[in-house]
Amino acid sequence: MSTQDNFNITLDQLRIGLYIHLDLKWFDHPFSFSHFKIKNEAQIKTIRSLGLKSIRYDPALSDFNPLPQKIQQTELTEPTPVTATPDIVPVLSAKLALVERIQLQRQAAARIENAFVNTAKTIHGIEKDLFTKPAETVRIATQLVDQIIDSILPAPELAIHVMVGKAGAEELYFHALNVTMLSLMMARDIKLPQEVVSTLGMGALFHDIGHKEIPAKILMKKEPLNQAERHLFEMHCQYGVGNGQRLKLAPAVLAIIHEHHELFDGTGYPNKLKGESIGLLSRIVVIANHYDELCNPVNINDALTPHEALSTMFAKLRNKFDQKLLQVFIRCLGVYPPGTIVQFSNGVIGMVVTVNTAKPMKPLVLIYDADIPRDEAILVDMESEADANIAKAIRPAQVPREIYNYLSPRKQVSYYFDPSKPGQEQTAK
Repeated sequence: MSTQDNFNITLDQLRIGLYIHLDLKWFDHPFSFSHFKIKNEAQIKTIRSLGLKSIRYDPALSDFNPLPQKIQQTELTEPTPVTATPDIVPVLSAKLALVERIQLQRQAAARIENAFVNTAKTIHGIEKDLFTKPAETVRIATQLVDQIIDSILPAPELAIHVMVGKAGAEELYFHALNVTMLSLMMARDIKLPQEVVSTLGMGALFHDIGHKEIPAKILMKKEPLNQAERHLFEMHCQYGVGNGQRLKLAPAVLAIIHEHHELFDGTGYPNKLKGESIGLLSRIVVIANHYDELCNPVNINDALTPHEALSTMFAKLRNKFDQKLLQVFIRCLGVYPPGTIVQFSNGVIGMVVTVNTAKPMKPLVLIYDADIPRDEAILVDMESEADANIAKAIRPAQVPREIYNYLSPRKQVSYYFDPSKPGQEQTAK
């Protein structure tokens, strides 16, 4: 919005329905945004306490024209020292409270990032030592899955975070970790018993174990596979069962490994199973696996945003999945899953960084602001910010490179959970 589109008005002309711009630094006012539509008289009172002599307003975004200017306006708007304004203390207190909340959220994000990196390192060790130390590796994997389940299942609320920190970057991304986390999220929502969830976690973690028998040139090929390559690639399900038997994995885990590409409409592989002939746990992993492959394909240029991936699965591929489970998946992630770049109704651009699975329509959003350093970025909690409305999701290619780099330094979309209660520290495992 250019300043040519804006007009200055005096403070007595303020009214509900005006779209105003505050020409102040973010810390000098109590609002989450520096430009917004006035919703109530309390906001007008707060704006008048900020020590400004005039306010910019945008006629195009306003519901009404400003009130008529009073004749004695010059006398009424003599500059008053900010310290003498009686309402400035609560104004700054409100902003300080908001800053403190953002700092706590940032600390939680750093803690979760560390837990993610540690878990990813553990999975790297599991993959590396799978056949050289099979018994020890399976023990470590079982312990890891059980630790995650123990923290997720009993939690009163569950928040799913997109990993945005640069530490570790792409080398610590693991498809298996994403599929495991998303599968456990669904299991928690439908209240599967813990012993069943343990089987699901192991199956999700090891679902692609058959990839070890497929040549890397096929696994990493960015162009579409030819028929022979596709046939060999699809053998990874059977190879996975063989590898799982060598590791003495339970039959229920082997079933997930074998069926994680079977689709509900019978078009999957290796056996073209249909409907409920596919095991329940496999149907869960199929959804998590497909979603992550859409977000994080071998060729990064083919990647869909989380919002696009979810929309594609629901609108175009719905018959390929258990529709009840797909609805669970969408309900948990929300319309704008973590990692989605969004535009607010006021034009502000941000990225959804956290979704509480119990309140998926009220995510936490990282806001782009060129005047604020990236490591001090504003975080808007839509649950406590009634005026914040997401207008649409936008593709990374549609935003300037500096905005994309500010919001999302990772090329890959990776998820981790924070099951702790608000304000409760959780020890990374």
